[in-house]
Amino acid sequence: MKQDGVILIVDDDQDILTAGKLLLKRYFSSVITCHQPEQIPLLFSRNKFDAVLLDMNFGPGESSGKQGYSWLEKILEIDPKAVVIMITAHGGVDVAVEAMKLGATDFIAKPWQNAKMVATLSSAVQLGKSRLEVDELKHTNKLLAEVSGQASQQKLIGNSNAMKQMMSLVERTAPTDANVLILGENGTGKELIAREVHAQSHRSDKVFMSVDLGAVSESLFESELFGHKKGAFTGAREDRIGRLKAANGGTLFLDEIGNLPLNLQAKLLTVLEQRVVTPIGSNTSTPFDVRIITATNVSKANLSSERNFRQDLLFRLNTVEIDLPPLRERTDDIEPIALHYVMHYSQKYAKPVKSISEQALINMQAYPWPGNIRALRHAIERAIILSTSEQLQSSDFQLDLPPNQAGNLSTNDSIPNRRASDSEAISEQPVATDNEELNLDRVEKQTITKALQKHRYNISHAAKELGLTRATLYRRMEKHGL
Repeated sequence: MKQDGVILIVDDDQDILTAGKLLLKRYFSSVITCHQPEQIPLLFSRNKFDAVLLDMNFGPGESSGKQGYSWLEKILEIDPKAVVIMITAHGGVDVAVEAMKLGATDFIAKPWQNAKMVATLSSAVQLGKSRLEVDELKHTNKLLAEVSGQASQQKLIGNSNAMKQMMSLVERTAPTDANVLILGENGTGKELIAREVHAQSHRSDKVFMSVDLGAVSESLFESELFGHKKGAFTGAREDRIGRLKAANGGTLFLDEIGNLPLNLQAKLLTVLEQRVVTPIGSNTSTPFDVRIITATNVSKANLSSERNFRQDLLFRLNTVEIDLPPLRERTDDIEPIALHYVMHYSQKYAKPVKSISEQALINMQAYPWPGNIRALRHAIERAIILSTSEQLQSSDFQLDLPPNQAGNLSTNDSIPNRRASDSEAISEQPVATDNEELNLDRVEKQTITKALQKHRYNISHAAKELGLTRATLYRRMEKHGL
């Protein structure tokens, strides 16, 4: 039975090449011969070899082994993990041993014994595969270490009708391998839904890997998802396993899929259709088994436009579509979510657990929460840190309510009455005669809002135009409740 392995034989003796190929092709899937060692770099650029049989000497009268040393070093420079077996004549054992000190795996003496030759090559091929598996495992573990910090401490909370309907859809979808597209505004918890689908699936004991496509530049997209080989491009100092391969057997969550440029959408579609991935700089394709869950804050109408999104890719991604409602449409969930985060941040900052005043809850439910759960979470965190009262009041949450709703705040809810003299004093102040906005906070909020709308809430693109980092933009969004 043939073993899956590609063997390269390098020797200047055509008889050796012929004999070696006739023997080994009965035991391995492919055997390639080369009588000119100068062709080695070209052969390595076109093939992935599981083992190399390399002669120690080339040309008549050569016996020092220096040529073998030189080509061994060249091979290991091209592929540091290459498995190289030296071919030497009887009496050249010392030379072969020296080659092993330089990185060769083993040696075979001429004339060889067929059984020993096959056994040596079989062990070499297994060694090569083991090295590759170890290397891939290291890169996978590195990626997993990177994403482990992304594992959210949040959980799905809520008992509203909208939440019940959505969870029913998750429960019916999760046990299948269907691709899922999650639609929803920023901060609604799309990644939490993706994690819940994974947790209820038969892949729950495998990896869940999240990739923010909005934070991946076009030039690095293929490297990030498909991987690359060392030297494939400037800066590729080592082999890198792609996210699709690292998540093999598990779930890959692609966030901000709606902002992926059309040319990259085509590349992603090809990979998803063929279910194989080829790292940059490699000619070897590897199959993968990954469930794809995607999410976007782009509206369904914009996704359905061929100008914005490839419809063939959309059909492949949204086998099941989950539309996550904004927090303002499930106000019954605001109180349990708020209480959950009060407990969480009280423990985190070693603060006493405080209740929320009735009026504060009323105003929280009246507030539109343009930043959704993310904004509510940060409002709770800020209140826990800064509140000095025994109970969390409306003023602790700094909600910018419309006048007719802000008027509902009671006097015992930390909002003092304004004296008549205060109003009179204010009316005596000069009033601007034009419509120019001069309040810095409002100007900043308007500018950030325009940038977000312009870039369809792609945080990376909006931050770049504003001259901010993503982290800084998130902080400003939280400040203004965006």
